[in-house]
Amino acid sequence: MNIPFSPPYINDDVIDEVVDSLKSGWITTGAKVKALEAEIQQFSKAKEVLCVNSWTSGAIMMLRWLGVQDGDEVIVPAYTYSATALAVIHAGAKPVMVDVGEDFNISVNAIKEAITSKTKAILPVDFAGFPCDYEEIMQLVTSSEIQSLFVATSGVQEKLGRILVINDAAHSLGAFYKKNIRTGSETDIAIFSLHAVKNVTTAEGGAICLNLPAPFDNNELYTTLRQMSLNCQTKDAFSKSKAGGWRYDIVGLGMKINMADVNAAMGLAQMRQYPDLLIERKRVFNLYNEAFC
Repeated sequence: MNIPFSPPYINDDVIDEVVDSLKSGWITTGAKVKALEAEIQQFSKAKEVLCVNSWTSGAIMMLRWLGVQDGDEVIVPAYTYSATALAVIHAGAKPVMVDVGEDFNISVNAIKEAITSKTKAILPVDFAGFPCDYEEIMQLVTSSEIQSLFVATSGVQEKLGRILVINDAAHSLGAFYKKNIRTGSETDIAIFSLHAVKNVTTAEGGAICLNLPAPFDNNELYTTLRQMSLNCQTKDAFSKSKAGGWRYDIVGLGMKINMADVNAAMGLAQMRQYPDLLIERKRVFNLYNEAFC
């Protein structure tokens, strides 16, 4: 028997959405990206969602936004895909690997033991889509004991006043952390992967979910990060294509990691069907669980 490894879910609805993008004459960042962001935001209940070209580039950008620098530390689990640690390295910081627990997710006790005055962020991973204990992790970083160790070295860090928690939710789109709380809304930042082997795919892609506490304005941050994902130019290509919209400025050191409409079209069609697909996934999971447990 030939059982293919995680084939992408491509049906006529997905094909039609992609064809619609191609026929529109607009294939880079535009209306379909915005529509996909809205679908994921509504589904996950995150405050804002920004789509980019991969989980990895999204994580690098968020760590650069945080202002990590040489000598800063970011805690990651030792059991994860290479991108978790590579994102930290590419952002200019040092990944500090700690052990996982019996559920294969990062150990909160191990996190606590690894925190130093150099720790700027924690990147827990939802292994196989199973959420970490984020209530305990958030309680840890907001405790007076751990906050007293925190030393801010950037304006963003000073504004937050504590260690940032970024959920590596690459595999957990659609998972519930607790009853009525989906992944994407339970930490400061969560990043989904929309890679070809994920439940929802844009061929290549990622979705950054923003849930920063006050005094941060997540809507304002979305605008800042969208610019940052487009080389920090003040207008995207869609805006520049409008009458009189040719003029723009470069306002910082950005990255070129935006998602294109032709990619977003795939994910958009899939997200509209995803709640029903999750029911089938649960049925199959229960079948395996009953057969092998």
